[in-house]
Amino acid sequence: MTSSAVKTSWLNRSLNAIERIGNKLPDPAILFALLMFFVWGLSWALSGVTFTDIDPRTGQPFQVKNLLEGAAFADFMAKMVSTFVNFPPLGVVLVAMLGLGVAEYTGFINAGLRSILAVTSKKLLTPVLIAVGILSHVAVDAGYVLVIPLGAVIFYAAGRHPLAGIAAAFAGVSGGFAATLFVPSSLDPLLAGLTQASARLSADPAAASLVINPLNNYYFTTASVLLIVIVGWVLTDKFVEPRLQQTKVDGDPDQLPSMDPLTDDERKGLRYALLSMLAAIAALVVVVWPENSAWRASTGELTAASAPLMQSIVGLIFVFFLLPGIVYGYVSGKVKTHKDVVQGMTKAMSGMGYYIVMAFFCAQFIFAFGQSNLGALLAIKGANYLQEMAFPMAVNLIGLVLLTATVNLLIGSASAKWALIGAVLVPMLMQLGVSPDLTQAAYRVGDSSTNIITPLMPYFPLIVVFCQKYVKSTGIGTLVALMLPYSIALLVCWTSFLILYWMLGLPLGIGSSYVYPAP
Repeated sequence: MTSSAVKTSWLNRSLNAIERIGNKLPDPAILFALLMFFVWGLSWALSGVTFTDIDPRTGQPFQVKNLLEGAAFADFMAKMVSTFVNFPPLGVVLVAMLGLGVAEYTGFINAGLRSILAVTSKKLLTPVLIAVGILSHVAVDAGYVLVIPLGAVIFYAAGRHPLAGIAAAFAGVSGGFAATLFVPSSLDPLLAGLTQASARLSADPAAASLVINPLNNYYFTTASVLLIVIVGWVLTDKFVEPRLQQTKVDGDPDQLPSMDPLTDDERKGLRYALLSMLAAIAALVVVVWPENSAWRASTGELTAASAPLMQSIVGLIFVFFLLPGIVYGYVSGKVKTHKDVVQGMTKAMSGMGYYIVMAFFCAQFIFAFGQSNLGALLAIKGANYLQEMAFPMAVNLIGLVLLTATVNLLIGSASAKWALIGAVLVPMLMQLGVSPDLTQAAYRVGDSSTNIITPLMPYFPLIVVFCQKYVKSTGIGTLVALMLPYSIALLVCWTSFLILYWMLGLPLGIGSSYVYPAP
C-alpha cells in the first residue's frame, strides 16, 4: 500500500470515527437543551468568582451572570417567545422557503437545473458552485437558504452524490465567508466600523481621529476567492465525494429531483418562467436606479447594510422564485388552480417542521450563553494571553487566526466576536506597529475557517435538515465529519496565504496599510 493510500485510509477512519461519535450524541434539539442546562449550571458556579479581565464593552472587570438567580431566570422565561421568534435565521429561512417551495413544487427549479446541466461539464460543477456560494455573500445570508440546497439538487441531477454538493456549497457560502467576489459584502463596512472603534482605544493620541476604509481588506478578500475555490474543488472531487460513495442516498424517491430530459411542455414553461423572472429583475432595476430611490440608504448607496434593498434580499428571493414558479406551473400544466400554489407553500413549510423544533432550542441556548457572559470571558482571556506572549509578528498573526477560529466555535456572530477581541487586539498590535487593517484581515481568516464545523452556527441545524432529505441518517456527526477536511485545509492554506501576502507587501485594500502609523 502506498503512503498516500495509508494517509487516505487513516483520514477516512478518523472521519468515520468522528461521524459515529457525533451521531451518537442526542438529537440536535435535545443537545441544545442539554447545553443550555450546562450553561445554567456553569454560570451559577462561576458567578461568585472575581475576574481581573476587563470587559471592553463596560470598562469593568468581567462578571459571569448567574442565570439561575431569580430575576435572570424570570427574564429568560419572559423572553422565551421573543427569543425564538426573533432568532435571526428563522424568519430568513421560512420566508425564503415559501417562494422556493412553490418553485420546487411546480418543477421550475428542477427544470432550470436540468437545462443548465445539459450544457455544463460535470467537471466544472464544483468550482462554479463554490464561486456562486462566495458571490452570495453580497445578499447577506441568502446563500444558506438558496445556494446550499441547490448544490445538492445540482449534484444529484448530474449523477453525483448530493451531500458532496451540499459540502461544496457550504464551503463556499460559510467557509469562505470572508471572501468577496466582484462586489463587497455587507460584512465589510460592519467589521471596518468595529475596527475603527477599537483602533481609537489606542493610547496614541493620533488614533482618536483614525478612519478605517470599509474596503480596507477588499484586495485580499478578492484574491482569496481563487484559493478557496481551488481548495474546495480539490477536496470535494478528490476526497470528500469518493468517501461519500459508501453513503447510500435513501431519501424519499418522490422528493428527489428527476434527471430525465425536458419535455416540450417543460421547455415552454421554463422559457416563460425565465422571461417573467427577467421582467421582475428589470422592474426592480428601474425602481432602484434613480438617485432618490426609496430603495437606497440615506447616503444614496444601494449596497449599504442600511439600504432597504439590502434589507429586502429575503423578500426579493421570495418574489423572484414565487413568480416564475407560478408561471412555469401554469404553462407546463403542473398547476391548475391557486390551490396548487398554496399546496406548494404548505409542503415547503411541512418540511421545515424539524428545523423549527431545532431552531427553538438553539435560540434559547444561544440567548442563555450570551446572557451568561461566558463566551465573552473566554474570548478576552485568549486575547490577553496572546498579548502577554509577545511573539514575533508572523506568529502573532497566526495566533490571532487560531484564537479567532477557536472563539468562533463558541460565538457565532462575526461582529460580536470582533467587538470583543478586537477591542484588545487592535490597540495591542498597533503598539507593535501593525495596522488595524492587517489585524482585521487575520481575524476574517480565522472567523471563516471554522464556521462550517460548529453546531453553534445558527444555520448549522438547517444544513443538517438539507442533508436528511437525501440521507435520512444524517446527524451532527455526519455534517461535522463532512466539513472538517474543508475547515482544516482552509485554516492552514488561508493562513499561509495571508502570511505570504503580507511578506510580499501586496495591497490589502483601499486606503489600507500594513504598518501603524501608516507611511
